[in-house]
Amino acid sequence: MAIQRMDNVGIVVEDMDAAIAFFVELGMELEGRAEVEGLFADQCTGLDGVRCDIAMVRTPDGHSRLELAKYRSPAVISAGPSNRPHNILGTHRVMFAVDDIEDTVARLRPHGAELVGEIARFEDSYLLCYIRGPEGIIVGLAEQLR
Repeated sequence: MAIQRMDNVGIVVEDMDAAIAFFVELGMELEGRAEVEGLFADQCTGLDGVRCDIAMVRTPDGHSRLELAKYRSPAVISAGPSNRPHNILGTHRVMFAVDDIEDTVARLRPHGAELVGEIARFEDSYLLCYIRGPEGIIVGLAEQLR
């Protein structure tokens, strides 16, 4: 049996509204918000007394989604500083294809985005960069060169 698709990537955040605003400015669409709690949430996460707010944002093509989760209980545990380098084991990033990388970075700066390094050219194929978004989330941007 094979998987059917990748449904979503989950990201735990402290400031739900800021995270939604960041990803909406990036070009994603808010699909919905809900509160999750109960036995199924405890069983699924392996935590007791789960109560969290979630928001689902999707790419304009409808094929990819992020689930943003703000835990009300149990309390959120910090994984360390939010400016961790990209090469720490378990560090992940989400990569998005964009049509104008410099414009995208400029639009995201008012939402707290900072370049991790700089915008780099990969051969004659792509402009690439990593930015750090809300909660220290590393977001990759790729502009295909024509």
